[in-house]
Amino acid sequence: MQRRIVIVVFPGFQLLDMAGPADVFATADLIARGRGYRVEVAAVEAGAVSASNGVTVMAGALGEVAGPIDTLMVAGGLAVPGQLEDRALVGAVAALAARAGRVASVCNGAFLLAEAGLLDRRRATTHWLAADDLRHRYADVEVDPDPLYIEDGNVWTSAGVLSGVDLALALVARDHGHELARDVARGLVVYLHRPGGQSQFSAPMRAMTPRSLPLRELQGYIDANPAADLSVPALARRVGMSERHFSRVFTEQTGLPPGRYVERSRADAARRLLEVTGHPLETVAREAGLGTPETLYRVFRRHWRVSPGEHRRRFQSKEK
Repeated sequence: MQRRIVIVVFPGFQLLDMAGPADVFATADLIARGRGYRVEVAAVEAGAVSASNGVTVMAGALGEVAGPIDTLMVAGGLAVPGQLEDRALVGAVAALAARAGRVASVCNGAFLLAEAGLLDRRRATTHWLAADDLRHRYADVEVDPDPLYIEDGNVWTSAGVLSGVDLALALVARDHGHELARDVARGLVVYLHRPGGQSQFSAPMRAMTPRSLPLRELQGYIDANPAADLSVPALARRVGMSERHFSRVFTEQTGLPPGRYVERSRADAARRLLEVTGHPLETVAREAGLGTPETLYRVFRRHWRVSPGEHRRRFQSKEK
């Protein structure tokens, strides 16, 4: 049976906040052969609603959304501050949330959830640029600006724009298992389920993007293949450089020596595995390219000052 997703939009919403999750759910439904999701878009008034980039979408009326809802998701956008005074919008969000299995927001859509009282005494996130404003406006909300997304009870909030895709993939994994989420990510050619605990400023993201196309492609290869041979000689061969020249150019263009970049990328891979699988630490260490649980432990302590076990207890999905 399909799960019903209702995405709330308003004039000036961020198109990707709606379209990214909608495509995740639609792709999951396609792969699951009609047993995944049914997506609806709704606004205060039925009809064409213009996104901030000028693209219009057709929406149903929030007041006409009848029956149970599996997930109510609220988009964000630069127009959100002006929408907080729209009592019809805020009231509809509150009313629909009362009969939704779970509620979610993308980017600063969290402000609409907070205005509706849905984030009171909950931990939540939003785009890092808006986090201080969310904290100051709503004192009862525990704002954490770092994670890509946060689950607190049946309420999920996410950071800026494309983190809505990460949140949607996490919901697919929760509903249908990690395998379907993986297939969706592959089908959409997106990064497979960046974990919610991953920072909006994740380790590989802290490296600069190289000017050189071969080095940019090499970064992608490193991040996608943590268990491969990522030694300096092997990486230098992939880009057709001498080891010495490769090390110098990679460091100049990314700001990190190859070995340090590889370690950070593998640490992120391990973090994802800890969150979305129940694999023992031996398997996590091996699949992340870190070799042994002892190395895994040292890397986690060095980068995040927390043990792998503690990270798993804090961020692992409740269902696999």
